[in-house]
Amino acid sequence: MLKTIVIEGLNCQHCVHRVEKALNAIDGVKAEVDLNSKSASVTAPDTIEDKVLTDAIADAGYEVVSID
Repeated sequence: MLKTIVIEGLNCQHCVHRVEKALNAIDGVKAEVDLNSKSASVTAPDTIEDKVLTDAIADAGYEVVSID
């Protein structure tokens, strides 16, 4: 499944790398974060719940605004 996650607190490339690292550490997840749109494009298996993605981003120090 493909999801777009809007993330609060992305201010620089360091932030982008932290969130990408956190999301890509989840088994089966492939994520690319875009600083301009302050969002992540995530491809993940259907078995991955949104909470797992949200928790990974929160653990990296950022807040999820929405997941579509």
